[in-house]
Parts: sequence; C-alpha cells; structure tokens
Amino acid sequence: MLLLLHIAAGVYFNGYTPWWLLIAALGYLGLLVIASIKIRWNFYLRSVHTLPLLKVKFDGGQLSVAQRGRQVSLTFDDGPAAHTAEILDILKAENVPAAFFLIGKNIAGRESLVRRMQAEGHAIGGHSFTHGFHFDWQSAARMQEEIRATNRAIEDITGQAVTMFRPPYGVTNPNLARAVQGTGMRSIGWSLRSLDTVAENEARLLDRILKKVKPGDIILLHDRCAITRQILPQLIQGLKARGFGFATP
Repeated sequence: MLLLLHIAAGVYFNGYTPWWLLIAALGYLGLLVIASIKIRWNFYLRSVHTLPLLKVKFDGGQLSVAQRGRQVSLTFDDGPAAHTAEILDILKAENVPAAFFLIGKNIAGRESLVRRMQAEGHAIGGHSFTHGFHFDWQSAARMQEEIRATNRAIEDITGQAVTMFRPPYGVTNPNLARAVQGTGMRSIGWSLRSLDTVAENEARLLDRILKKVKPGDIILLHDRCAITRQILPQLIQGLKARGFGFATP
C-alpha cells in the first residue's frame, strides 16, 4: 500500500507515467488474491498449521518442557460423509486419534457418527454450515452465523463446546478473520495437503504423503473420498513404521 501511495505521488508530482501506477495496483491486487488462498501465510487470519514440537506441563508449581516426539495429526474435512463410518473403524482398529471438521448441513441424520467421534476420542471442529461456493463472499456477520450454527449442531450432540474451525477451501479474507475472531475459536490449517480430492491412483496418493511427511505435520484429508478410506490403513501403518505417533491439533 505504501508503494502504491509512493507511485501515485510520483505520477502526480513528478510526472511518472500512469502505467506504473496501474502495474503496481495490479500487482498489489494479485498479492491479496494469492494471500487469500494461501492459508499458511497467515495474512488475514492466524491459523495453526503444525503441531507444537514442545510439550509444556505444570506439575506441583513446577514448569517442565519436553519434546513431543515424532507426531503428526490426521484431519478429515467435509463430514459426516459417505465414508466416515469406515474411516472411524480403521482409526479404532489402529488406535489412532484424529480430528474431524464437520459441515453443519451434513450432520442431520448422521448424529450417531458425531457421537462415535466423541466417544472414540477424536477432536471435532466446524467447517461452516453449507461449505457453499459463495461462502467467502458473505459478510462477517453471515459467516459468523454459519460458524455458530455448525457449533450448535455439534454441541447439541456432544454437550461440549466447539473450539476449532477450519475455513472452507482454506480461503481466508478480512470478513472471515472478523467472524472467527468474534467467536473466539482457533483456526486450524494444515502443513501437508494430501490432494485426495483430485487423486485417482492410490499408490501415488500414498507415496505423496509418506514422502512429504515430517514431524509436526497436520495432514489434510477428506472423509467423503473413497480413495482416502482405501489408503488409510496403509497410510497409518506407513507412518507408524517411520516412527510417527498421532495427536490432534
């Protein structure tokens, strides 16, 4: 913005060609657009993208700090969905906790899955009520109502407050920042995007994740995707073989 003002002043006072102002304005607009789709930049909204590598504990008035070890977090978006029950079966068999970010409109009729998530020790967050294409064009007030409506749908089932929110599509903007901050929730992003929504080959999807994973990664998956259910046992076993444990954000 300061650069734009500097160039505008140059155009007005020093006779700079107006093309420089247009180029700078387009560049600034491009930066804002890229920042909105790059959730890890924390440009509009600060989000959690990795697990903390240190564990802080108070015991008897004493503060201790220890390494958390090689941990990752499996997170699933867009449920409750077609493959949620099978994914819960796999997680239970492997004794792995995960985090599920739920779309509010998907909960009705699948309340038993939400109860099961809670009973089996998984973390539950919101992912908007509609996950609609136009979500990011809404006012902060409308976004906040979607967040609160999803929270109510989850809390009516679990009896526990929802504290985590994952922005739909990972897109952020000033209105969403105001909406999330107004609810006091934590925004949860990711550090490893599996691309399971577009993957067509199980082996390549599995290889992509296992090649890229590192300690502290929050891994983005989707429980609506059949391919995710299909690779999940091998993914968990592959992570365990590499010495990784599992935690929630």
